[in-house]
Amino acid sequence: NSPPCPPVAVKTMAENGTEGAQDQKKDDNNCRMYEKKYPDQDENVLVTVRSVAEMGAYVTLNEYNGIEGMILLSELSRRRIRSINKLIRVGRTEVVVVLRVDKDKGYIDLSKRRVSVEDVEKLEVKYNKSKQVHSIMRQVSETCKVPMIKLYEAWGWDLYKRYGHAYDAFKILVASPDKVIGQYSLDEAVKASLIKTVKRRLTPQPVKIRADIEVTCFAYEGIDAVKAALQKGEEKSTAELPIKIKLVSPPLYVMFCTTLNKEQGINLLQSAVDAITKEIREKEGSINVKHAPRAVSQQEERDLLAKMEGEEDDD
Repeated sequence: NSPPCPPVAVKTMAENGTEGAQDQKKDDNNCRMYEKKYPDQDENVLVTVRSVAEMGAYVTLNEYNGIEGMILLSELSRRRIRSINKLIRVGRTEVVVVLRVDKDKGYIDLSKRRVSVEDVEKLEVKYNKSKQVHSIMRQVSETCKVPMIKLYEAWGWDLYKRYGHAYDAFKILVASPDKVIGQYSLDEAVKASLIKTVKRRLTPQPVKIRADIEVTCFAYEGIDAVKAALQKGEEKSTAELPIKIKLVSPPLYVMFCTTLNKEQGINLLQSAVDAITKEIREKEGSINVKHAPRAVSQQEERDLLAKMEGEEDDD
């Protein structure tokens, strides 16, 4: 007699229906980022390493909804490979270039060793933009119960064609929604959700730029020289970007401004530091830049406030 068959788990129609609905919902909220289903030959793409074998590394393409590809062992490095695990690890993301695409068989051969540092930098900028767009599209999809791919097909991928990248279109949409989406026949709920989401995600947030400096003068003019030097720094203020300088505890001062343009704020504060440096040295004093102008986090601001309050308590 043959051994009895193991019991088979039989799902009820209700269970199957529930799982099917969950799978459909998952599919509705996922799709590729770009209109073409496969990347082009010589295109740089971002991948996630899923497994490593003797032949190479099996990966999924992040921008193409997780379709699979392979980095052959010979394409991992220009140097002799002593340990594959030192070159590539499961779970890591890598920038690679597409060598071959067989759409019929679904094979995508990739190379890591042919990617330059410049290629990596360019792809990371592009991917970060695409990721932001994808996140916005997913939010609209979930809010309005419309499959992501339907949104992309209706107008999302067209924005890539018209503006070079949909992210750049969304940046314009923040201030001029009709200019960007006025030509599309959007459902009112989708339009409202898109505008709300884009404005919340992409409206520039004020950034605080701060520099920490120590200014001293032990020559005849002393504190007056310090005050004059700090005044030179504050004179670099503009109507849009006023510079403020506060004493933390002698000889430490913080100078700061708040701006929507991080680079502009850093440049302005650096010009103020240069003006202070020139003035205090002419008066035989000195300056020590503890921290050059940079964007500071809320936590750094809280730490500074606590330090200043501590100094007041000591006094």
